[in-house]
Amino acid sequence: QHVDTQEVLKSIKNADKGLLLLALVFYFSAYILCLFRWDMLLKGAKIHLSLKRVVISFSGGVFFNALLPSTIGGDLVRSIDLSTHTKRPKEVVATVLLDRLSGYVGLVIVALLSLLFGWKLIHHKSVLLSIAIITGILIVALLVLFNSFVYSKINQILHSPKSGRIREAIKNLHQEIHIFKHHKKIIVNNLILSVLIQVISPLTFYITASSLGIKINIIYFFIYLPIIGAITLLPISIGGLGLRENITKIFFVQAGVVDNAAVAMAILNTLFIFIYAGIGGLIYALTIHHRRIQYHKPHPV
Repeated sequence: QHVDTQEVLKSIKNADKGLLLLALVFYFSAYILCLFRWDMLLKGAKIHLSLKRVVISFSGGVFFNALLPSTIGGDLVRSIDLSTHTKRPKEVVATVLLDRLSGYVGLVIVALLSLLFGWKLIHHKSVLLSIAIITGILIVALLVLFNSFVYSKINQILHSPKSGRIREAIKNLHQEIHIFKHHKKIIVNNLILSVLIQVISPLTFYITASSLGIKINIIYFFIYLPIIGAITLLPISIGGLGLRENITKIFFVQAGVVDNAAVAMAILNTLFIFIYAGIGGLIYALTIHHRRIQYHKPHPV
């Protein structure tokens, strides 16, 4: 369906500013929880840094997530930044991967629980298929990383001279991740934080929708947002721009939302992302000199 740009802009202009501010605050709380989730993993890997230093790397990740496809750019930036600073690249990369995996587990948990409660509201097979796919991807990822049998089979497949570096990288990553098997408290707390973070996203969208006068059952947000979040992880658009708006329109039109209103809702939430990306970029840029000095300092073992 054709989206009327003028109507979308009019909806955004007439949105309840108080509710939008509340949504912005909610969105900020998700970033705070993400920061502490990663810091928890760093400490679990015995990488003890000041909160200020973790904030700097995390801010760079937030900024580049919005500028590069998917979240790959942001994860790469914070991995390189802290690897250079700590001289422990294997451990840092493992924490970044586990941080991303933990968030994905939280996403799937919220999607499945929401579907359980809102089963009767879903009348389109595309929703069920989408949740089945993101759940299947998670199961495969967990088997590859944590199941010894599956891991050994992958090692055999990669057992060739040309795949030496890839095999070695997977082996190192597998070893570092398995260290966390002895830190069950950290893993449990990490998953709790991840579920809370994934709950905040639908709530933010719900508040944004309310600011636009959209009135539908809140359970739709808890079912659709994990799917939208999983799709925007694909590295096919810059920061999910355009992709997020189209997917939001496709799903929420099924729930009876006018397409113009659905797009306006998605644009406002994308705006939140870029606001915090801008703040992250500012923090990262203002600390470049500070980081360069630190890179040349000797690091105690």
